[in-house]
Amino acid sequence: MEKKRVLFISQEITPYLPESEMSVKSRFLPQGIQEKGREIRTFMPRYGSVNERRNQLHEVIRLSGMNLVINDADHPLIIKVASIQAARMQVYFIDNEDYFHRKEILRDKKGKEFEDNDERAVFFARGVLETVIKLRWAPDLIHCHGWLASLVPLYIKKAYHDDPLFANSKVVYSVYNETFKNPLSPNTKSNVLLDGIAEDDLKLLDEPTYENMSKLGIEYADAVIQGSEQINPNLSAYIQESEKLFLNYQSEDTYVDAYNEFYDKVM
Repeated sequence: MEKKRVLFISQEITPYLPESEMSVKSRFLPQGIQEKGREIRTFMPRYGSVNERRNQLHEVIRLSGMNLVINDADHPLIIKVASIQAARMQVYFIDNEDYFHRKEILRDKKGKEFEDNDERAVFFARGVLETVIKLRWAPDLIHCHGWLASLVPLYIKKAYHDDPLFANSKVVYSVYNETFKNPLSPNTKSNVLLDGIAEDDLKLLDEPTYENMSKLGIEYADAVIQGSEQINPNLSAYIQESEKLFLNYQSEDTYVDAYNEFYDKVM
């Protein structure tokens, strides 16, 4: 019997970024799932604060070189990779000079969100999916962590659903205790649009708030996981109303087993 394939797409992973609930889970979950006998691939953005030399990142020339058009501009997609030796796993990095070379992650030094965070989310989601196509690696399940990956469920269900690599992929979206103060750019809706997506599919983005970006991830996912003990109460209510397959918060010592069993239910 073939190993099931799980694709992890995360906003942040330690040791490349400081430890947080999401970055720690995104580091140890793929390892745990791999040790359960599944095949994995893991992706995150190559923020400017990721130390390439210390973490031994190198460009994967055969995967780089594509341009993604966002907001009528061409943005080159660069793919880098590093290994976490202790876990025997690789992490792929989505890189682009316009979007990811600044030292801060999602906010500037004064705590203000970057005005192009919507474009960065689009570039990250599309960059991962285009790279997976180049790898010719068909995931049975795609697990998205954090709002920066919230567009992936939409793209899988609407823009990439005709691609045979994703035809049978199920998508899980993890909601964490995160937020942003200001809405994303007023152009978010038009920046997200791709062939296969209608304006009606993006009604939630009439107001591109953190809450609505997360609701979009929930709406197009096949299943939802509560990644933090406490999450936005409006999102909790939205998950309940959606009647999606749902896994509530799991503690540090139970989550790998619980997620692994949940994946089987979803698939």
